[in-house]
Amino acid sequence: MKKVKFLLAVFLFAVLSASINAQPEVIKPPKYPDGVYTKENTRTRKAISYPHLREADVMWSKRVWRVIDLREKINLPLYYPDTKILDRKSLFDVIKDAALNDGTITCFNNASTDDEFRFEMTKSEIEAMLVSWDSTNQVEDPNNPGTYVAAPLKKEISTDKVWKYWIKEDWFFDKQRSVLDVRIIGLCPLIEKLSETGEHLGGDKPLFWVYFPECRPVFANQEVYMRHNDSERRTFEDIFWKRMFSSYVRKESNVYDRGIYDYKVGLDQLLESERVKNDIFTFEHDLWHF
Repeated sequence: MKKVKFLLAVFLFAVLSASINAQPEVIKPPKYPDGVYTKENTRTRKAISYPHLREADVMWSKRVWRVIDLREKINLPLYYPDTKILDRKSLFDVIKDAALNDGTITCFNNASTDDEFRFEMTKSEIEAMLVSWDSTNQVEDPNNPGTYVAAPLKKEISTDKVWKYWIKEDWFFDKQRSVLDVRIIGLCPLIEKLSETGEHLGGDKPLFWVYFPECRPVFANQEVYMRHNDSERRTFEDIFWKRMFSSYVRKESNVYDRGIYDYKVGLDQLLESERVKNDIFTFEHDLWHF
């Protein structure tokens, strides 16, 4: 009887934990104002509208896929804080909260094979991807030493697990404005591949794609840390608009639809990535006479 009661208690705990996880995470506000003034600028900001672009004005374009490695120093504002605080969240937490709680960001499935925003995910599908329960986990029964019973273990993909992002973007020359411009089309968070026992398998596992223009209004209202001045903090929208991040090219549009990793190995991948960057720079440079 004691064993049945213990198993029932474990089951109820798992169900209660799952229902709690489904509720939006709320950060308790402080009793007193945390600062000498009330911050209102970021909360009311709107994303800058893109200049109007006609197909007839685009005389050249190139699609490029990049990788942002959050371990690089310049990219740390996208990774930290790994735990939410009152005035700041990591990029992954911003995306996750907007997708699960507000519904202002749409996630798209099959990220490893499809980046064309076709397979829209429901809230329950996103939750199932980010949170799982290990039903094989066992603990010792306190009422019967030496006997082990099932104790579901919660496994959650949190900010500290996301260490890279894929970016899909279009570079183009607008002859109406006589500028070489770039617009980000999509973002995809990546986690490291792990075995069921937690061993590192090597390589990355994409979670889902988000449509960047849809994310811009959300990013414009989220502050990021700025090293030199806390009163002039940027937002995630500023980070991407001003290209304040480091990245390397993993793929460019080509007849084979293959990535650099498919035909280059090791250091040659980095050199090929730099070649793609230099080709874009050289194209713009050669348009002008000095």
